[in-house]
Amino acid sequence: MSVSINIKDAVKRYGNNTIIPDLSLTIREGEFFTLLGPSGCGKTTLLRMIAGFNSIEGGTFAFDDKVINDLDPAKRNIGMVFQNYAIFPHLTVRKNVEFGLKNRKVPANEIKSRCDEFMKLVHVDEYADRMPDRLSGGQQQRVALARALVIKPDVLLMDEPLSNLDAKLRVEMRSIIKKIQNDVGITTVYVTHDQEEAMAVSDRIAVMNQGVIQHIGTPKDIYQRPTNAFVATFIGRTNMLKGHLLMQDGQCTLRFASGYCVPLKNVQKQFQHEQDVLISVRPEEFIVCPENEHGIKASVTDNIFLGLNTHYNLALSSGEDVDTIQESSIDSIIPKGAKVSLQIKTDKINVFTADGSQNILTGVRDDNRGSGV
Repeated sequence: MSVSINIKDAVKRYGNNTIIPDLSLTIREGEFFTLLGPSGCGKTTLLRMIAGFNSIEGGTFAFDDKVINDLDPAKRNIGMVFQNYAIFPHLTVRKNVEFGLKNRKVPANEIKSRCDEFMKLVHVDEYADRMPDRLSGGQQQRVALARALVIKPDVLLMDEPLSNLDAKLRVEMRSIIKKIQNDVGITTVYVTHDQEEAMAVSDRIAVMNQGVIQHIGTPKDIYQRPTNAFVATFIGRTNMLKGHLLMQDGQCTLRFASGYCVPLKNVQKQFQHEQDVLISVRPEEFIVCPENEHGIKASVTDNIFLGLNTHYNLALSSGEDVDTIQESSIDSIIPKGAKVSLQIKTDKINVFTADGSQNILTGVRDDNRGSGV
């Protein structure tokens, strides 16, 4: 069984320190939902409130329509996977996996069949009789995942489960976790500060900062049309440039600090007036052209060959510095000191109000604020 999670007007305080001031959120039944943000943003605190490990100072938490604010954590039917695995070092893999079932007094024959099923699901069945100290980090995390799933919880909660693994194993494990979640169909809440990890596993992501949800959407929505400058800079890499929006004969034109101008056809109606703006241009949204072509004048300050792509650091004529990524060329890399012109993929860039609080372009889809624009 799987449930939706409905949070309304949640408040969390530690003494006089408010961690979460007022948060509302709906996590759909069966979806893989990630809480993403920098350290201290409140994501783990919120997860622990769902689990019942932290007190709730305000608001309501419900599984479907059942309010769980005062429900004992043991009665919430949740599975939990921690950053440090938290498997019992003195028990074999099988005994770790069956632990929750024994506590629930499940019949012995059912314990064996369910343990066999979930050990096989996470590919640790061949290690059933091993002790944890003879397992790799990835194998231990899979044991923890099997132990969380074998009790058939309504909700699976995962707190930075891959942060203790090396880079290669993290990539492998996130694929395994996503596949298992798809197979089981359980509502999953996943906490991480790793943007790439969140993009790889999630159906939807909530980006948090200082206890406030900034944007809720699919990985594609959040990356391509972030709702504000914080989200744009936190998800992936981007260059933030100063600019000005001009109105000429009822048409919008975007002027960069260097004086380079491009037409902008997708500005929301309420923002179609002259104003200073912040422009987000991701490294892949620049086109590097010969110096004599129209564009932002720049000089190459560094180049880094990374196989498929080459990264360039450039100094703009406006005094700003930017990074760009270009597909590596067979015959040459643009040398340091070279003069170039930069053109912009205007259909992909994002433009924000001068304070960075709002994206002024159409196509922003934010479930935190209702329908997209």
